[in-house]
Amino acid sequence: MALVRVREHVNPLSRHYDRAIEPPNWSQLFRQLDRPLHLDIGCAKGHFILAMGAQEPTWNFLGLEIREPLVHQANRWAEERGLENVRYLPCNANRSIRPLLASLPPGIVQRVTIQFPDPWFKKRHQKRRVVQPSLVKDLAEFLPLGAQVFVQSDIEDVAIEMRDRFCEHAAFRLTHSLPWLTQNPLPIPTEREKSVLDQGLPVYRALFDRI
Repeated sequence: MALVRVREHVNPLSRHYDRAIEPPNWSQLFRQLDRPLHLDIGCAKGHFILAMGAQEPTWNFLGLEIREPLVHQANRWAEERGLENVRYLPCNANRSIRPLLASLPPGIVQRVTIQFPDPWFKKRHQKRRVVQPSLVKDLAEFLPLGAQVFVQSDIEDVAIEMRDRFCEHAAFRLTHSLPWLTQNPLPIPTEREKSVLDQGLPVYRALFDRI
């Protein structure tokens, strides 16, 4: 696979990214729109849902990524592999998640993943992190009962913040009694997850039900 060179991090609060995208015509994006939809927020190069789409052909998969060149590349890979159930959109999730969810058929989003998001370590930059209270609120409003949200990171502070923001919302219930899941509940690990585990380092995971 030829790779596109892009900046590793972009500021989601800059003027260029601080806007919502126009929702697509979903019936043109997915051939069978009545399938359950897995939404991967911050999908990076998109390899995770490429593999998931091949393994779970009865689901649709949508990746959201702020870096547009990666989205174009990932869509080409999906088309080359004949995966009609995998598509990607370029957007700032915190600005676009609400209009996107509102435009989808009700109840269609059954699973959301947010995996290894940009940590933005400096305190003044943490407002750029993807899991903000507004994002949690929008997911709570549009996800149907029984939908699941899975978050993970190798940065403990980032994982704690993501977990706590979902725990603080009454619409979400942690599915496990321990602070973190010891195993990934999904059949496909991300590239980052494999790299971290190969180094013998911990991954912090949490799974939520929409109640």
